[in-house]
Amino acid sequence: MIEKILINKIVEAVSLIYGQTIDSKLVSVQKTRKEFTGDLTIVVFPFLKISKKSPEQTANDLGAFLTENLDEVTGFNVIKGFLNLEISLKYWLDFFNQSFSDTTFGLVSEKAGAPVVVEYSSPNTNKPLHLGHIRNNLLGFSVANLINAAGKNAIKVNLVNDRGIHICKSMLAWQKWGNLESPESSGLKGDHLVGKYYVMFDQHYKAEIAQLVLSGVEKERAEKEAPLIVEAQEMLRRWEAGDAGTRQLWEMMNGWVYAGFDETYRRMGVDFDKMYYESQTYLLGRQLVEEGLAGGVLFKKEDNSVWCDLTGDGLDEKLLLRADGTSVYMTQDLGTAQMRADEFHAGKLIYVVGNEQNYHFDVLKLILKKLGKPWADNILHLSYGMVELPQGRMKSREGTVVDADDLMEEMYNTAKTTTETLGKIDAFDDVEKHNLFTMISLGALKYYILKVDPKKTMLFNPEESIDFNGNTGPFIQYTHARIRSLFRKAAERGLAVSTDEIPQLILPKEKDLIKLLHDFPVVVHEAAENLSPAQVANYVYDLAKEFNQFYQEVPVLKEEDTAMIAFRLSLAGFVGSVIKTSMKLLGIEVPEKM
Repeated sequence: MIEKILINKIVEAVSLIYGQTIDSKLVSVQKTRKEFTGDLTIVVFPFLKISKKSPEQTANDLGAFLTENLDEVTGFNVIKGFLNLEISLKYWLDFFNQSFSDTTFGLVSEKAGAPVVVEYSSPNTNKPLHLGHIRNNLLGFSVANLINAAGKNAIKVNLVNDRGIHICKSMLAWQKWGNLESPESSGLKGDHLVGKYYVMFDQHYKAEIAQLVLSGVEKERAEKEAPLIVEAQEMLRRWEAGDAGTRQLWEMMNGWVYAGFDETYRRMGVDFDKMYYESQTYLLGRQLVEEGLAGGVLFKKEDNSVWCDLTGDGLDEKLLLRADGTSVYMTQDLGTAQMRADEFHAGKLIYVVGNEQNYHFDVLKLILKKLGKPWADNILHLSYGMVELPQGRMKSREGTVVDADDLMEEMYNTAKTTTETLGKIDAFDDVEKHNLFTMISLGALKYYILKVDPKKTMLFNPEESIDFNGNTGPFIQYTHARIRSLFRKAAERGLAVSTDEIPQLILPKEKDLIKLLHDFPVVVHEAAENLSPAQVANYVYDLAKEFNQFYQEVPVLKEEDTAMIAFRLSLAGFVGSVIKTSMKLLGIEVPEKM
């Protein structure tokens, strides 16, 4: 690609002109801003200490060298410390001719290096998946796609938090007030049914706290002594002790939840290469804690609880085993990390978890280092912002979350209404309509979430996401369908795509499209490096927008020159292929017609 050619030539130029060798990382190649003449821009400020000249003089030196020694550079201009280069039309047309029919353009097929483990979803089995889980799943799935596309082997894993006090709360509430209700008897998905009892526990628990406070008990003490929470804690102790009845109830209710999760995952279009369960990993975590205790890395308090002292590292003391011997989240995370390190020997262990857990992962890495795990530095927390609604944050215990299933159904109905209103699907049969509504609704949801930088908190607005204009999934999907329609019309007229006669002169809009297509491999690489699907999302929007401007201004099938028709069809096809690939990286399907 031209960027690499330029970087190598600048390194050569600095050596020959100024007599010093520089690291290629100092060379920054950017797209030239639209208000200036040129295709690519090189920032010369990093070279001023070497050249001992002004930015303008340095840029002129380098620009003259490039035009004299690179056929691809046909001219340059200097704006302060920026060297704007004009790249030859021949380069752009050669690139187009070599790449337009490559259906894997932008993707690295051969895998190299250690695998990368990407953990996402990580649900609790006491409630259904909600809007926050949707962002988590879509991010994790797309990041894994990007890592694969950039030439690494991504392993998608899910750690199900299937044990703990929160699970016991749902179990206890079902025991007390469930009357043997099941998914079959209630007509509810299993995860929704169990979530109902989690909310019910919280309601009764709060009522008990309020009653104790009225009787004169301090609130903090009431929260610890309320009969329901005492019973839930006892149930957890029985579970860890292997009590048969408790385990049987746990297996039944978790089974309901798993069936519900699987249905939601299928509809969302995400999957996993391996499932882990906290009930299977916490024991290894306990073993690591015991080893750390024996080795003097950890310490035990008078109540027999086990801790790690991190005060010397600017943090605090971290609980690893409660006084009653039961485990905490950190315990199972230690065990899971060890299990994955042993199993995959991964180059990176990426955890896709919300930013409210930043401290947790700082502590996880630090404890593993203290336990002597050399791979602890391979842990990377992909910290993302929360998804908020116009009315504020969601709370699971209070039942105020936006349920993932309900949201996807709402999106489907909105897509159906919006598409039917446009009146462009009269020729579709019922199956085609259903498939289209599904594609549009999920495309709208996924794109709206993924186009936002992961680090940012985002406000989700379902109505805005389903719009056939603007920076939305449906707009990009419609652009792909428009391109496919163009090819169907060409076939009806007997016109074929051919590049036997590539034109030597093309319009500015055509060149702009080719330049944008040329960017795609770099975008994929940078998005994978930054773990940011937003970079691909915003790139494919720019590509769709650029194509629509081209389509409005430049005749394709109405062009009289058949060679030019063939070129423009092949250009449209290249755009359609890159749109499809980009959207697939985001987990989004694009329709053939709509």
